[in-house]
Amino acid sequence: MDEHKFWSLIQHANDLADGDMDEKCEAIKAALAALPKSEAIAFSTLFDAAMDRAYSWSLWAAAYIINGGCGDDTFSDFRASLISRGRNAYEAALANPESLATEDFDEDAWFYEGYQYAVNDGVTASAGSEPSRATPHPDEPTGKPWAEETVYDLFPALARKFAA
Repeated sequence: MDEHKFWSLIQHANDLADGDMDEKCEAIKAALAALPKSEAIAFSTLFDAAMDRAYSWSLWAAAYIINGGCGDDTFSDFRASLISRGRNAYEAALANPESLATEDFDEDAWFYEGYQYAVNDGVTASAGSEPSRATPHPDEPTGKPWAEETVYDLFPALARKFAA
């Protein structure tokens, strides 16, 4: 499993679902369950790496602005949902979280609690056991921490679109 195949599987599930997160979860779970054990485990490792790469203060600030607040669990859901949207959306958001202001917003799709579980369930179905992480989850997000009082100043376009 290389990154190209990883993102191809995600994109295929995204395209099949046409925005429906429940369908997207079923599609990725079925795709992963059909993989050979080694490929499914490699997918899980790449998924964890993508989640970790998105564990940044700047992306967390964007999620906070979009959602009007964002704790640890919600940020995890946001990162998994971002990955589920495909490589282009993921890379654009990591390069410039402000770019999310140009995206259509659906709270259920952007903060969906379940995509990471669907990945886990699909890998478990293929591998016969729950996958373990190849590397520990980072202790802290990358980048510069922000304060709640000033977070809306970081991304003015997001603040204009999502601030009440």
